[in-house]
Amino acid sequence: MINHNGKVQTLLWDYHTNFQQVVQSPKLPAKYIVRSFMNCSGSSENRRVDFEKLTVWLALVFTLFFLPGCARTPKKSSLEPPFQPPLVSIHYTIQAGAFSDMENAIRFTDKLRGQGLDAYHFIDPTGLYKVRFGNFASRTAANNRAQELLSQRIINDFYVVAFKNYSTADLRNKIVGTAYSFIGIPYRWGGASAEEGFDCSGLTRTVYRLNGLELPRSSQGQWNAGVPVRRSQLKKGDLVFFHTAGMGKISHVGIYDGNGKFIHAPGKGKDVKRTSLNNRYFRKKYAGAKAFF
Repeated sequence: MINHNGKVQTLLWDYHTNFQQVVQSPKLPAKYIVRSFMNCSGSSENRRVDFEKLTVWLALVFTLFFLPGCARTPKKSSLEPPFQPPLVSIHYTIQAGAFSDMENAIRFTDKLRGQGLDAYHFIDPTGLYKVRFGNFASRTAANNRAQELLSQRIINDFYVVAFKNYSTADLRNKIVGTAYSFIGIPYRWGGASAEEGFDCSGLTRTVYRLNGLELPRSSQGQWNAGVPVRRSQLKKGDLVFFHTAGMGKISHVGIYDGNGKFIHAPGKGKDVKRTSLNNRYFRKKYAGAKAFF
């Protein structure tokens, strides 16, 4: 560092080389000699430097050049999936009606929807088609609501269904098992318009509902609600999505079965089926997968 007299001061160098002398010579005073040299006339002189001031100066240098790097907040990895709140759990629901003919179950479902109830039908292991609606925090609340509908003659009988808590592995198996029960059944779970469910999201929503989880209505909504999953890391019960209506728009969804295939409804009126993810058409239209638990 050059001072106002044109001399080069070697403060840091002399501090380093003379530091051992200070430590090894306890008799030295609190101030020590720092040498300045190489002035324009070639002469040299000794100057007494306050040790405390030098210590403060060095501390300032350390603060300016080293601490800022330590204080930086690390950036989050762009690969880290965004946080997604868990799906709403269904605690208690009302089941009303049992039909051997699916068309009767559909008509009853439409009647309940006309009353503002978010009803859906499904096929029971017994082979009967049943109808459910509602999500209630307690059995009492569900029973009271059902009694009210019974008095209004909107329903003729009912049963309150309680959902159990399963481990993640058991829940995945139950979701796939429920989806398998729909294979071969004509797809009739879509809404009254394309916006509400002609994209086949009604099937995935019904399967999840039957296992105590409430999915959004549309395939786009389901896509937005889940956490991204790489294809190589797919597990049973994850949802797989496709852009069958064009790039940039999610328009089809199915349930991954754990064996490289997915269960889905190809279109309204067509039977629910199981298809390989390596199918030429769906491999080309594959958009990604999402997990919900």
